[in-house]
Amino acid sequence: MSQTSQVRYKRVVLKLSGEVLREPGSRDSISPEVVQKIASQVAEAQKLGVELAIVIGGGNIWRGLTASHRGMNRTTADYMGMLATVINGLALMAALEAQGIEVRVQTAIEMQNLAEPFIVRRATRHLELGRVVIFVAGTGNPFFSTDTTAALRAAEIGAQVILKATKVDGIYDSDPVKNPEAKRFTHISYSDALSRRLQVMDSTAFSLCMDNKMPIIVFDMNKPDNIRLAITGGQVGTLVSEKSEEPQ
Repeated sequence: MSQTSQVRYKRVVLKLSGEVLREPGSRDSISPEVVQKIASQVAEAQKLGVELAIVIGGGNIWRGLTASHRGMNRTTADYMGMLATVINGLALMAALEAQGIEVRVQTAIEMQNLAEPFIVRRATRHLELGRVVIFVAGTGNPFFSTDTTAALRAAEIGAQVILKATKVDGIYDSDPVKNPEAKRFTHISYSDALSRRLQVMDSTAFSLCMDNKMPIIVFDMNKPDNIRLAITGGQVGTLVSEKSEEPQ
């Protein structure tokens, strides 16, 4: 059996929050050790023959929405957040290249000395050639989250699934921190997630996924084998798609 035949999804978008690059409890915005661990997981998945693109947030460095609530102009604050994603993308690129993986960083805000401009045909070609593509600078527009970027880029490049890496092991019917009896879903539909007001993604991102029938797998990034499990169809996290199931 070939490596490619082991995977359930051939082309995927991995959505990483900026916070996953930070050591828990640390004041450092980026932990080189944590980034290396993430790169190892990505490299393992990529070596299965998966075409892998990554969208990364910048919340470990700067949150535009938070800054706007404290009096800063929202447009300026959001552009600062986009620049933070570029820093994170370059850090991940360096860690992946150290693993022997070819990487291209594409940015929605042109910066010739650092990254390629986002061009969907070029991105697709990189993926076909076995390179990991990291999308940075969000959509290039203020007022849009990196969740929306992930949904948009996934649709543009023809991805089969979005893997949303978080600090929890899936989607629950209530906050598992506040409610020890909270039940985790293994599989839930878009409509059920909306009716239950489950915060899978922001409303714009979620609508894009629902309109394009783009499955979302929400899983815990801290477990070292979860990216591979998600790609190969193993039981990990919560799958959001058209079909629904009750909490397990």
